Amino acid sequence: MHADQALHDQIRSFMLLTFPAAKKRAIDDDFPLIDSGIIDSLGTLDVVAFVEHSFGIEVSDDDLTPENFASIRALATFVLRKTGVPAE
Repeated sequence: MHADQALHDQIRSFMLLTFPAAKKRAIDDDFPLIDSGIIDSLGTLDVVAFVEHSFGIEVSDDDLTPENFASIRALATFVLRKTGVPAE
């Protein structure tokens, strides 16, 4: 398994455990988390705390854009960019 896939799986697991609406839908890496209402403004704070704690990164105010939180793939790309790990 590629590191990218493990990262996607870790983020997906968090989403399924944290957001009840995610459990009711088959979310894939490109499922629109914000547009579908799975993540709202308070949910974004939960996601920020998760990525900061899990991946040792700091999410700045400038990072709080819908593009970074739009999907599992977008979140994984954001985490890789913040950790300086090139995507596979």
